[in-house]
Amino acid sequence: MSVSNQEHKNIAGAQGPVPVAIVTVSDTRTPDTDVNARFLRGRIEAAGHVVAAYRLIRDEPAQVAAVLDELAAGEARVMLWNGGTGIAPRDTTYDVLARKLEKTLPGFGELFRMFSYEQVGASAMLSRAVGGVYRGKVVLSTPGSPAAVELAWEKLIGPELAHLAWEVVR
Repeated sequence: MSVSNQEHKNIAGAQGPVPVAIVTVSDTRTPDTDVNARFLRGRIEAAGHVVAAYRLIRDEPAQVAAVLDELAAGEARVMLWNGGTGIAPRDTTYDVLARKLEKTLPGFGELFRMFSYEQVGASAMLSRAVGGVYRGKVVLSTPGSPAAVELAWEKLIGPELAHLAWEVVR
């Protein structure tokens, strides 16, 4: 007998707080100006989960890969990346993450762009939001604009965080 989506969410929610890592990729932000990390930390904690790690790195492929590997070896079960997903020459986060993901969640990027289209119109096509699994951890990467981070949290990540964390290890 198959278990319904709601039953999965109920089981996942009973597993306790999810340890989450926040990674901001930016050449200009500092810990004091990282509004995305502040927003995510507030939402994660309000939902009863914990921030297990926070990193603020430059958009350098070697740094992105090193932090991905470091966090994959840590306690966080979900990694929330923001920044570096556009098509500018300095935007390399997507390229590194997409190469390393062992399983992809195409629906994450597709749904993000659909919701983003409702906000910003056709420029949503420039987003390379991506999600997947790396070394048993959920990896979700969004653009670095505060509006994009809020949209992704409210519409996709927040409602499914416990479910994602449970599905990847059950």
